[in-house]
Amino acid sequence: MASQKKEIENLVATLAERQSEAPKSGKQLTGPERAAVLMLALGETHGGKIWALLDDDDLRRLSIVMSTLGNVESSLVENLLLEFVGRLSSAGSLLGNFDATERLLQQYLPPERVGNIMEEIRGPAGRNMWEKLANVQEEVLANYLKNEYPQTIAVVLSKLAPEHAARVLAILPEEIGLDVISRMLKMEAVQKEVLERVEQTLRTEFMSSLSQTRRRDAHEVMAEIFNNFDRQTETRFMTSLEETSRESAERIKTLMFTFDDLVRLDAGSAQTLLRSVDKDKLAIALKGATETVRQFFVGNMSSRASKMLLDDMQAMGPVRLRDVDEAQVMLVNLAKDLAAKGEIVISKTRDEELVY
Repeated sequence: MASQKKEIENLVATLAERQSEAPKSGKQLTGPERAAVLMLALGETHGGKIWALLDDDDLRRLSIVMSTLGNVESSLVENLLLEFVGRLSSAGSLLGNFDATERLLQQYLPPERVGNIMEEIRGPAGRNMWEKLANVQEEVLANYLKNEYPQTIAVVLSKLAPEHAARVLAILPEEIGLDVISRMLKMEAVQKEVLERVEQTLRTEFMSSLSQTRRRDAHEVMAEIFNNFDRQTETRFMTSLEETSRESAERIKTLMFTFDDLVRLDAGSAQTLLRSVDKDKLAIALKGATETVRQFFVGNMSSRASKMLLDDMQAMGPVRLRDVDEAQVMLVNLAKDLAAKGEIVISKTRDEELVY
């Protein structure tokens, strides 16, 4: 380590000395050109590990720039190496985050292009537009596409995986969905120009708004955390929060979906939940439930099944409160999972549906 540090110090000193003596070059390198020059200067010995970390797209872009660099003056190479080594040695480390990336891109690219790149980075994961769309929830995508021309919808769905396209089509209004299916059946090879226009529209309109609304409300996140507390921990934190910030506490209570809220399920959803739940866990969860909640579940079971459940609850005797809490949290999470799959509908009140 000591010898490597000494080598760096010697390199910086030598480059600094030669830089002060060398005439300034008028040529300004772009960001990709700077990267290409740096990799060429590092060579095979020192740059091998960096090359191994690059993906195929980066390798391709960097290779294209390197092959078109032509002759690069030694002063430019030295200035670039000095700047790179100087930053690395003075900072001791490099911090890679959204803000640092955006500041760096702004030095070399037009503001509009930087904005587009950062919106894509902050948006759903994926190397290109179609991979990103594959990671967008079908409800969100269908809600956007229903306002587009049917031909545009057909082009977009033709680029998605069949299972994802099917889920989006199922959500679209029936009239639009049938028109889109008809157009997809008649669709020939999409021209490159048309595809590029669709991609640009998705990038500037859909992905831009999606990245801006991507961050979830902190109270929603905290409500889900509270949902997973046992009742003793929930009471402890909620009591303290009510003393310091009653407004936040009330908002979290409103957003929470608790075991008692399961009585809001319609009969079909309740029966679907009952078919999916472990009967032993249900018995434990109901041991600590209110009479209203018990009657709700029993009322959605056959007389034979409800009698067996009540007999099991009586036979198991006293149950630890901790086990009851765990069983109730498990039941709530199961309900959310079923709702996310569209198998049941859960609501906080009679006129407000919560989508998970």
